[in-house]
Amino acid sequence: MTSGIQFDADAIRKLAEILRETDLTEIELSEKESRIRVARIIPQAPVAAPQYFAAPSMPMPMQMPMAMGAPASAAPAAAPAAAPAGDSDAIDPKHPGLITSPMVGVAYLSPEPGAAPFITVGAKVSAGQTVLLIEAMKTFNQIKASRSGTVTRILVESGMPVEYGEPLVLVE
Repeated sequence: MTSGIQFDADAIRKLAEILRETDLTEIELSEKESRIRVARIIPQAPVAAPQYFAAPSMPMPMQMPMAMGAPASAAPAAAPAAAPAGDSDAIDPKHPGLITSPMVGVAYLSPEPGAAPFITVGAKVSAGQTVLLIEAMKTFNQIKASRSGTVTRILVESGMPVEYGEPLVLVE
């Protein structure tokens, strides 16, 4: 069952490669009575958090960020310096005071924009106290301290996407 139409598989592959390289969604070529159309579906970006939780306009880090004492919107003088989360200062994933993300979502360090953060480096927390929020599927989930102690590191920035099991806060 042939229709008499000849397709050049290499040409189709090259068109598909052009789509990927240029971020186009479709390309079409016509010649005489032949026409080839190649299209691709680009996954939609997840729906952003409500505007009142919009992250500062800065590029999102692709690696684990430096620890922050306060959200990026706070005055610089108000945030105590915290140690960077580099290889030389690696955190033991079995540390009893390590709070990790129980889900994929977006972390927020304060209950609403302009509000004081839940915690800062050096703050005392008690077991069960909310340390940050993770927004997942339009629901804000409270992340609570698993033990009492002092916050020694905050490993995420407000508005930063987080993965399941990603270290968030260290309580000593």
